[in-house]
Amino acid sequence: MLVNSIGIKVSNIKKKLGPNQALNDISTHFEEGLLHGIIGPEGAGKTTLLRTILSLLTPDKGSIEFTNHGNIIAYKDIRTSIAYMPQQQSLYADLSISEHLDFFRDLYQIPEDVYLKRREELLHITRLDKFIDRPAGKLSGGMYKKLGLMCALLQSPSAILLDEPTNGVDPISRREFWDLLYRLSKENILIIFATAYMDEAERCDRVHILSSGSLIAEGTPRGVLPLFQESCRFKF
Repeated sequence: MLVNSIGIKVSNIKKKLGPNQALNDISTHFEEGLLHGIIGPEGAGKTTLLRTILSLLTPDKGSIEFTNHGNIIAYKDIRTSIAYMPQQQSLYADLSISEHLDFFRDLYQIPEDVYLKRREELLHITRLDKFIDRPAGKLSGGMYKKLGLMCALLQSPSAILLDEPTNGVDPISRREFWDLLYRLSKENILIIFATAYMDEAERCDRVHILSSGSLIAEGTPRGVLPLFQESCRFKF
């Protein structure tokens, strides 16, 4: 079922991937309607944490709770209200922007009237309305990322998890991508944004800093980030 607000509580999560302790006793809370940044270098555990939250990986220990206005709700009941944008997007090079949106309409079984309204809105805010017939394989890096975000947002989720979505994107496209996220955050959508860029961490409401699978600090950017910008023990 679709819900209008989602929060996520992670408690004592541990996960090994082969010989590596990918997540080491992580506990944190992603509050409803806020823009959260999961910050850390490559190998910190960002992707593993996102995939564990989504039940794509099973934790070795610990639990994950989902809430709607503070009330615990089963993941199976709100799965369709959570969207995920992985690092490597599975878009089809030969399909146009328009064909991708039609494909995900059918996948999510969105009613036609709802779909047409959402499609028009997303094409407008991403500024891709002039390129609807262009194949994904011929899009620029920034446009390709926007298409991936559009496909994730087509079902009007209450939470979206983004795994380094601006990695390898030019500065202008990064700024435009963040403009989209700010717009979404005003709609009370929970956004969890994994990144290795410190300047992107500063744009979040709350940050959660990972290092070697451990949560080493969390709080507001103003309260947390200066500690690491002045320290040599945490580098990007």
